[in-house]
Amino acid sequence: MSDLQAALTEAMELMNKPRFHSILIERAGVDLDRALFPLLMRIGAAERIGVVELAAQANLNHSTISRQLAKLEERGLITRARSATDQRVMEASVTRAGRKVLAVLGETRGRGLAEITADWSERDVATLTRLLVKLTTSIRAYTETNA
Repeated sequence: MSDLQAALTEAMELMNKPRFHSILIERAGVDLDRALFPLLMRIGAAERIGVVELAAQANLNHSTISRQLAKLEERGLITRARSATDQRVMEASVTRAGRKVLAVLGETRGRGLAEITADWSERDVATLTRLLVKLTTSIRAYTETNA
């Protein structure tokens, strides 16, 4: 494994660990089950996403996703409705309350990243940001080309 691959893998694993999510939720002061955090984030990023697609992205089975979505829906953070283009597809979307929770979590994540990089130079932060944008653009192009 290359140094780049190892570093990216470790960074992604650390940021997706339940403990990292728990820290963000606690610091944000939101009442959200840690297990629901990644789903709410995915739905928020997609704006509308099919339940089957969400299950595939989260690498969870349909029944687990349905139970977790029911919890988010009970809390008023998402809604589920039939797709306007395909009535067979059930889609999830974030409500106004869900967007508020996501905004607070986003602000908290930003403060956390600022703490994590507090001893970095402005140049290092700018360089990392520029390179991550370049990397995500290249990954997007790669996946679209090889779809």
